[in-house]
Amino acid sequence: MANTIRILSTLGLMGAMRSLSSAFETASGIHVDADFAPTLALVKRLRAGEAADLVILTREGLDEMIAEERVVANSAADLARSYVGIAVRAGQAHPDIASPAALRKALLAARSIAYSRLGASGVYFAQLIQHWGIAAEINARATVVEQGFTAERLVSGEADIAVQQISELKQVAGIEVVGPVPHELQTPAVFSAGRMVSAMQADAADRLLRYLASSEIVPVLRQSGLEP
Repeated sequence: MANTIRILSTLGLMGAMRSLSSAFETASGIHVDADFAPTLALVKRLRAGEAADLVILTREGLDEMIAEERVVANSAADLARSYVGIAVRAGQAHPDIASPAALRKALLAARSIAYSRLGASGVYFAQLIQHWGIAAEINARATVVEQGFTAERLVSGEADIAVQQISELKQVAGIEVVGPVPHELQTPAVFSAGRMVSAMQADAADRLLRYLASSEIVPVLRQSGLEP
């Protein structure tokens, strides 16, 4: 469709992009057609030949697409930093996660923990419990989500702790974010955007990229649980 930009974006930016896309459309008259999925799923789709004008992935995912000459190298822009957090169903007691020892204890005490298989947070969490030597115990009763929002498993009653990027946890109603995993345990994910080499709407994509890289969007990022 003329005057439409096709975006493939990581789930971590879903909340922010809904608001930002609307503001951009109003200011520019350019429609944004966005599809959201975990970075690993998007990379697989791009390698299979799916078309897009602009992508928002983890920095590592974007760098892979640049190396494969799918994304224009000098178009890359780091948009936001995201921390992994812990959530519980609304009204449920908040576990102590203030220290690594407290978090480990809370995880071991949980009936079931929901975490994602494909997202950056899921990769991180799998490595964390492996490092702690509790992976077998946690995974024996874990609720592993192929893709999507782990906090939905809190609402359904399948799990009593959800692990995901805070910006993704905040997309689900009926839950409460306890807080971030202790900072000494995590390396924040960086979400970055870039224009596809094969973009059909290159000028419009560049215009959206400039907007997303501007200080104008900082309040929206923070409101959605991200840091600029």
